[in-house]
Amino acid sequence: MTTPVLQVRNLKRDYVSSGGFLRPAKMVHAVKGVNFTLEKGKTLAVVGESGCGKSTLARMITLIDKPTSGEILIDGIPASAAHVTRELRQKVQIVFQNPYGSLNPRQKIGDVLAEPLLLNTSMSAAERRDKAMAMLLKVGLGAEHFNRYPHMFSGGQRQRIAIARALMLNPSFLVLDEPVSALDLSVQAQILNLLKDLQDEFGLTYVFISHDLSVVRYIADEVMAMYFGDVVEHGSRDEVFGNPQHAYTRTLFAATPKSDVESIRARVEKKKALAG
Repeated sequence: MTTPVLQVRNLKRDYVSSGGFLRPAKMVHAVKGVNFTLEKGKTLAVVGESGCGKSTLARMITLIDKPTSGEILIDGIPASAAHVTRELRQKVQIVFQNPYGSLNPRQKIGDVLAEPLLLNTSMSAAERRDKAMAMLLKVGLGAEHFNRYPHMFSGGQRQRIAIARALMLNPSFLVLDEPVSALDLSVQAQILNLLKDLQDEFGLTYVFISHDLSVVRYIADEVMAMYFGDVVEHGSRDEVFGNPQHAYTRTLFAATPKSDVESIRARVEKKKALAG
């Protein structure tokens, strides 16, 4: 039996909020006992409104924040504080909503992509350059972009660079934290298609964090809805979209504008027609 890429068992994260004048500090339960298993090559979408705990969950499974309690296993290896090695950290990478904040403005894109290889492998400079160039081409950019700086790229191009960098160490899974929400509609469709193509080619595994259920419908295999730190619904994409069981999930469906790839294309075409 194949070992799941990611297993999360009763994961919790508590914070103590700062108090103030006549206002005592209090305990905030940001994530309240989350459980799930993610198989290789699949996409789990974690959805919910701001403050529901999905980004806190993302920070824990990317080993940025330590859980208050519970267990994370990556490729069957426990990721507790005592077991987080460099090799384990390489198994998970994250792509943020705004990639510009994580790109060094003084570093050329070729160096941005090669840096993880420099820090974590024994590859020669020529080997690092060749792999960085190959990955740049794989995400839809050209050789002419290799020696350019981050400010010379559009938002969609910078997100392609962030995805390429995340893949340089061949991670076990990627956490994609609102990766298309800051992009124009037509660019959203391009990035979603790129993620699907890369997943098909490399057998990638994704945890896709989003508040937009209609984008999730295109990308996800499973959907997990969170509400104030609790998982209120978890099932296959077809189950959740075909017959949502929880009132909160149904409310999300009603409140979220359609922005799946086909809807995006239709809206872009309509906009072009009106402009013409």
